[in-house]
Amino acid sequence: MRTYETLMLELNDGVLWLTLNRPEQLTAFTVTMANELIEAFTEISDDDSIRAVIVTGAGRAFCAGMDLSREGNVFGLDESLKPSMSDLDERYDDPVIVNGVRDTGGRVAMAILACKKPVIAAINGPAVGIGATMTLAMDIRIASEAARVGFVFSRVGIVPEACSTWLLPKLVGISQTLEWLYRADVFDAEEGRRGGLIRRVVPPGELHAEAEALARSLIDGKSAVSAAMIRQMVYRNAGQPDPLLAHKLESLGVFMPARVTAKKEWLRSSNAGPRSSPDDRPPTCRRSTPGGERIAARLKQPQWRSNSDHHIWRNRHARTAHRKGTDRPR
Repeated sequence: MRTYETLMLELNDGVLWLTLNRPEQLTAFTVTMANELIEAFTEISDDDSIRAVIVTGAGRAFCAGMDLSREGNVFGLDESLKPSMSDLDERYDDPVIVNGVRDTGGRVAMAILACKKPVIAAINGPAVGIGATMTLAMDIRIASEAARVGFVFSRVGIVPEACSTWLLPKLVGISQTLEWLYRADVFDAEEGRRGGLIRRVVPPGELHAEAEALARSLIDGKSAVSAAMIRQMVYRNAGQPDPLLAHKLESLGVFMPARVTAKKEWLRSSNAGPRSSPDDRPPTCRRSTPGGERIAARLKQPQWRSNSDHHIWRNRHARTAHRKGTDRPR
């Protein structure tokens, strides 16, 4: 596993600790950090030795937001461009658009969402701006009592980023989302827990052990392929207009022959049979299953980094609306 300028990675028996590592700057976010996070999560997704990821910050902060001390456009964007929505639609993967127009925090969020491994945020201290929104693409957030969270965008005259206007309402609801965004306050971890953003709050000295135990509970005795597919299916299907599309995808996942092979392999490895109950013994699932990667590759859900999926959804919804005689928002 390669080394990074702004990240520190430590793998221990399947659990990878990914530490945002700029402690002298309160782990402030930079374009370099964004690019390294994208590269790291892309590699993590395809590394079978990694079963789960825990993201935390070095020092006393998780991430204090964008580093505003950098020269030029701190977001790394090209101010000479005059982009339109059609540019983002038609030139989504064009390097000029990727590097000069697309939100760096959003690119990180898309890479995290595309990852096939469970991702936990262990928020050890202040998480402000992008430090807060990047955690929304992670599956579970736990926090130290020393943590503070702030969606402070309106205080500096900008809008939320990192796909947060899609993710945050799904996590805490529209009313709570708008309250936090309008207020632009920095609030404590307990308010985050009450609002549904943070799963649990623990004393600072217990955060590492709590995060590690949570990660182990997600992977020990569990199928890596199932976890990968579950993560992609849940995020993909949460944005569908009705449950029919989820039903179709789940049907394929259950039906595919490789799934049958995986089930037989589990039965063989765990000695589970018709007379066994789940309480008799813990399952000893293989980390990978025969044909499992073929399932994931064939489903290709979701295609977060490809603009083609956007056009597929848009055209499908247009056809559905035409048949029903309605104009469904899209």
